[in-house]
Amino acid sequence: MGVRGLQGFVARVCPDACQTVDLRELAEKHRTDHPGSPPVIVVDAMSCVRRWYTPECWVCGGQWREYLAILEDFINAFMAAGIKLVFYFDGVVEEKKRDEWIKRRMKNTEEIARLFQFIKTHRKQPGKEMFVLPSALPTFTRYALKSLGQKTVCTLQEADFEVAAYGLQHNCIGILGQDSDYLIYNTCPYFSIENLRLDRLVTVMYSREVLCHVLGISLTHLPLFACLLGNDVVPESMLEGFWHKCLTTGPHRNSSYNRRTNILLSVAHYISKIPCSYSSLKHLEEILPLGADKALLCRGVSSYLLPGQQSPWIPPNVTNCQMLSLQQQSALCQDKEIFQLAKEQHIQSENYSIFNILSHGEIECSNSLEDDYDTEIPGQALIYRPARQHIYSILLESGK
Repeated sequence: MGVRGLQGFVARVCPDACQTVDLRELAEKHRTDHPGSPPVIVVDAMSCVRRWYTPECWVCGGQWREYLAILEDFINAFMAAGIKLVFYFDGVVEEKKRDEWIKRRMKNTEEIARLFQFIKTHRKQPGKEMFVLPSALPTFTRYALKSLGQKTVCTLQEADFEVAAYGLQHNCIGILGQDSDYLIYNTCPYFSIENLRLDRLVTVMYSREVLCHVLGISLTHLPLFACLLGNDVVPESMLEGFWHKCLTTGPHRNSSYNRRTNILLSVAHYISKIPCSYSSLKHLEEILPLGADKALLCRGVSSYLLPGQQSPWIPPNVTNCQMLSLQQQSALCQDKEIFQLAKEQHIQSENYSIFNILSHGEIECSNSLEDDYDTEIPGQALIYRPARQHIYSILLESGK
């Protein structure tokens, strides 16, 4: 989900970090440097769905053939340059991010309510400024890409972690998406889907090194920097006092910048002055109002460490919490063979709901394009509740 304001900060304050690149040239260089290893771009598909789905009549959904043609054109443009694509989709909502996920769904519900109010008032579809993705589009997109012969992966963890790990481990030429967390992970280059010119295969590459130079910090600082700005692990609500301290004790604020930009610069200045050590992290945990969870900052920093990576902020004996959560995954399904099959099919995007039910006993339903203020028609979640309960009872063998 990223760090709020960081992507815009890079574009406004350090434009040199936004470098225009030709993906064809990068692919050719990769082939020269790595003979026999095809150039691969790992795609954060959830970041790209809005770019792919462009029909005019978006409120009604549909337009399957049109959407399929758009995806096919996208794939063919990269194939013509000899670039292989691997598409990643979110497969779970991690427990530590559930509260934030719920907040965003509630915000989407408000946007959908405004959409239906506009339709009832004006008797027409609103413009793209009120655009909301049709229900279940990511699910349909997975099957569309598979039908087009593409490798699609449904994650067991938060997608950005698995995307960053895949990009690093498979020596990909880059990650294509739009998520500021890819500026934080120490992984392969990060390419912008929003700035992609498909006809020329030209886009913007965001440079972590240039960003760090502007901020006056090193790459090692980035995970702590992200946590002290607020992210999916460390809530912003806990950091207001710390931000105020940074703003008042740091260098003079630039009046031409908004408050968020000055916070980013002040936090970067603060952490640039402290030693990169676990004791520095523990001191920060003591001065921040983290409540009962004093290890929150440690967990947040370690969540950016990819397999095999270490950080001076985290002692070597502290296991990466991302990998630990995966290893400790306990199944509600007692039949290990069935569970393993469901897990494999989940990863290969052949099913979505079954693995989540067998592992967590539930599935997450995102927003639907339906009018919550229409009291005559119940919501789809209520209509389908008996069906879900029946499916749960079969998969979990409750006998009820």
